[in-house]
Amino acid sequence: MNVLLVGSGGREHALAWKLAQSPSLSTLYAAPGNPGIADHATCVALNVADHAAVIAFCAQHAITFVVIGPEAPLVDGLGDALRATEIGVFGPDAAAAQLEGSKGFTKDLCARADIPTAGYVRVTSLDAARAALADFGLPVVIKADGLAAGKGVTIAETAADADAALTALFAEPGGEAVIEQFLTGEEASLFVLTDGTAILPIGSAQDHKRVGDGDAGPNTGGMGAYSPARVLTAELEALAIDRIVRPTVAAMAADGVPFKGVLYAGLMLTDTGPQLIEYNARFGDPECQVLMMRLESDLLDLMIATDRGTLGDLPPARFSDRTALTVVMAANGYPGTPEEGGRITGVDAAEAQGTKVFHAGTAMTDDGLVANGGRVLAVTALGTTVAEAQATAYRGVDALNFPSGFARRDIGWREIAREGR
Repeated sequence: MNVLLVGSGGREHALAWKLAQSPSLSTLYAAPGNPGIADHATCVALNVADHAAVIAFCAQHAITFVVIGPEAPLVDGLGDALRATEIGVFGPDAAAAQLEGSKGFTKDLCARADIPTAGYVRVTSLDAARAALADFGLPVVIKADGLAAGKGVTIAETAADADAALTALFAEPGGEAVIEQFLTGEEASLFVLTDGTAILPIGSAQDHKRVGDGDAGPNTGGMGAYSPARVLTAELEALAIDRIVRPTVAAMAADGVPFKGVLYAGLMLTDTGPQLIEYNARFGDPECQVLMMRLESDLLDLMIATDRGTLGDLPPARFSDRTALTVVMAANGYPGTPEEGGRITGVDAAEAQGTKVFHAGTAMTDDGLVANGGRVLAVTALGTTVAEAQATAYRGVDALNFPSGFARRDIGWREIAREGR
């Protein structure tokens, strides 16, 4: 089977690496890909926003299945266009992708289906937002309604911070936001595959969103992660599936917009049980890197069953019992304006330490590999414990030569503290 992978980040490199291991795969193409993905796929310059061009490319290269990695093409309806021509797709149609594309859509669905989540209000103007703030205590959570690459969330500790966040969100006409009650607890991410009816758990992870050690500084797209998130015990995972995921899948089907793909539930583990923070309609980044390191099942087979509606016929997914941990190396200036063009060497030396280096924001030039984005590399390792995986990952980080980059030095710190008890 010829497959096209859409995307260019660390998530897509992890997916390409795992897809390339499938016996069912003939040729893997990636649009646009990156230098790491090029080790596993033929990278092509293809405008994925031009649905007709993507369909034509698939016809020319006998591609019968497309894996859509990022959220933007899903929300833009690329899956709809491909399915209309009977090309298989991993990823939801546009209507179902609203679970990620609109925070307000998801909160309203939770309210209708009695899914546990934070209290909220949707606002469409700055004046309405300021008035609504009076109903919330501090801290308060303010979210852009649409896609924001994992960075459209502000946890405002003061009224001034809240007003500044809302002012920024409504600086342009047409802005929409969700104001939420602040939940207390520990966060974890749960991933399931669903074909619109059946649900197959595909792992858990804990991300590190803040840019600095000790969870200091602004939110980012993610500075590292580990899997499994043991704080999400088997009992809590079952609760989350029964009270959050399953009602969501059922509600979407009942509304005539069945969700097919990977459903990523960001959870807050509160004193009263798991509550939904938000959904993503695709694998996370960098969570995908640690999930793919642990996955032992054939990823392509799982994806095809998700599209064809046969997921319920498959056995549970198989995973390594080891822990995977990934450390993101970002360009100086991230999450603001990253410094681009910084030279990177030592990838082979890093992998000689027992890691897998997934490329995110990289480019190949005449001078070699350079940084070409905010988050640049994800150095990923396995270990029998989180501490062991962390130690291996940081040996890999230290073997890299990336003078204009930086990394957090404490990925996995919560679970390592628990391991040491």
